[in-house]
Amino acid sequence: MALYPRERYLERLRPFYDDTDLIKVVTGIRRCGKSSLMACVAEELRRRGVDERNIIILNLDSRELRKVTTADELDRIIAQRTGSDGLIYLFIDEVQNVSGFETVVNAYREDGRFSIFITGSNSYLLSGELATKLTGRYVELEMYTLSYGEYLGMRGFLSAPTDAGMASFNDYLTYGGFPKALEYDDPDAKSMYVQDVIRQIFEKDITARSRITNRDTFTRVQSYLINNYASPTNLTHIVQYLLHSEGISIKRETLAKYVRMLENAKILYKCPRFDLRSRKSLRGGEKYYIADPGVYYARNTDVRMSYGPALENALYLHLRAKGYEVSVGRIGKLECDFIVRKRNQYAYVQVAMSVLDPQVEEREYQPFTLIRDGFPRYLFTLDPLPLQRDGVRHRNLMEFLANDGDITFE
Repeated sequence: MALYPRERYLERLRPFYDDTDLIKVVTGIRRCGKSSLMACVAEELRRRGVDERNIIILNLDSRELRKVTTADELDRIIAQRTGSDGLIYLFIDEVQNVSGFETVVNAYREDGRFSIFITGSNSYLLSGELATKLTGRYVELEMYTLSYGEYLGMRGFLSAPTDAGMASFNDYLTYGGFPKALEYDDPDAKSMYVQDVIRQIFEKDITARSRITNRDTFTRVQSYLINNYASPTNLTHIVQYLLHSEGISIKRETLAKYVRMLENAKILYKCPRFDLRSRKSLRGGEKYYIADPGVYYARNTDVRMSYGPALENALYLHLRAKGYEVSVGRIGKLECDFIVRKRNQYAYVQVAMSVLDPQVEEREYQPFTLIRDGFPRYLFTLDPLPLQRDGVRHRNLMEFLANDGDITFE
């Protein structure tokens, strides 16, 4: 079966294909395409002339290997499949399924003739012994679901219509970018598929790793955060809301633990606040963005589009996938939707559905008036004709995402 090549990720991995000293670690939410990415790497190696016997692929979620759960069993399987001389390319998919995998992976790295690629669906992968033992000896690539540009590219790959118009953009904002979901034309099938992905995440990446004493409370917290994505978050306010509106009593510490679980399972991404004047991160008031637009609609019966958070979320995921650091900006008493950084360069970003209303225009431009440095300022909307005002770079967001756009700092 032909696989859609996720070029932005392959491009970052290629310099390390033959590196035996650095373990290549690919993380991301379940079903975002990590297994297919590994298969694409293996196919590129075959086209390069690498012997099939020197390519070992272990999918620990597969029926054949699902009972491989201990370090000794993993070591035995690898040893059984290592038979030829020369450089061995070892791919281990969903490696966190094996307890104590770190010692095995590190041992094969130290052997010196294995180029190792591992994937995992949660943040625990690099939070324990592996990170301790391999400081400076691994490279991490975080993978996301399809961006809108990739969504169009994969539709073309599947011989489906690829028009970059509002109809396809609305479909993307509704059903999201889980790659396999594009294989279904029926909206109900798409929604059922994403619902099943979220169920697997809950069972395999959250419940299996963490003790949840009250599942109903956890589910309510999860629903609240997903329903209020892209909004400033205050844990104390959430505790009060759950008590007075839902009749649920929860300690702030428990709530914070549940939020971390959702982050570690990569259902949510935390976008911290950044103070422009002090150039420091701030505590509290951060926003959470969902890993894929489809997550929201799979968890809700009300599927009316709320463009404000949906557009913010789409741009946030696009920028993170492109390697930018993204924060919520504070400028005095005003907020800038995003401060985008690469190394020591900054850009300031506002996102709105439209600024045709003069009042909305003034509101979106106001934070820019307080910026005194020379870094670029961007306004993203769905308006067809850009404004020419105050040196702000007004871009159509749909076109920017469709064209895999970049933030330029000049």
